Amino acid sequence: MAIPGASSASPETDVAADRVPWRKARIGAITPVTPRVKSVRFTGLDGTHRAGQHVELRLTAPDGYQAQRSYSIASAPGDADGLELMIEGLTGGEVSSYFADIAEVGDEVELRGPIGGSFVWSPEDGGPVLLIGGGSGVVPLLSMLRARAETGSETPMLLIYSVREAAEAILREELEARARDEPGFDLTLLTTREGATAGRRVDRVMIETALDHIGKPRHVFVCGGNAFVGTVSDLLVDAGVKPGAIRTERFGG
Repeated sequence: MAIPGASSASPETDVAADRVPWRKARIGAITPVTPRVKSVRFTGLDGTHRAGQHVELRLTAPDGYQAQRSYSIASAPGDADGLELMIEGLTGGEVSSYFADIAEVGDEVELRGPIGGSFVWSPEDGGPVLLIGGGSGVVPLLSMLRARAETGSETPMLLIYSVREAAEAILREELEARARDEPGFDLTLLTTREGATAGRRVDRVMIETALDHIGKPRHVFVCGGNAFVGTVSDLLVDAGVKPGAIRTERFGG
């Protein structure tokens, strides 16, 4: 269902992407964060980004064959440790398989970006802000949380994060520490296949509970698979959130 007035961003189809030049990026660090996801840091890149943007990576085989994939940026703008991506190893994924099995620190790949202008948030944009992520869809939302912390902002912000199992939650310990230590930020972690919430998905009650807690949101960001984003967006509108406040980013066919 299309949401009148809502903005939907897709890394694979961003109209600005073909106007951004490719450049060499060197891998500075590779760190496992879940059984399937690795943090990959790139160093030596000029410029910065806005929280919520993404980049494209391109690999070229010796025979000239090329594969490319879009990845949301996890790091805060201006992070001194370099631009960070969270890359999930996918069966048959041409780019993700390289980072899962082959890539080493010091390797160079082609990168272009940052890309995207609607699915972004900066502390000066204010709030309250409601973030809803499914699986790896939490990554651009993590960048927003980190941007908030870097500036010392206390903008009210609540994250609903849905994963199948707790072990799959990207940077779970960091998110829980932020919820514990940072004023104005709250976390709802939903595990759909284990624990007390097994069998539950993001639903009307969860959305209404979040809205009761955070108040009328000025900005809502929803990121995840197509079905997840569609369902959550409909629930938000049904709960009275204005479509113009909702920004979505979808992954998958």
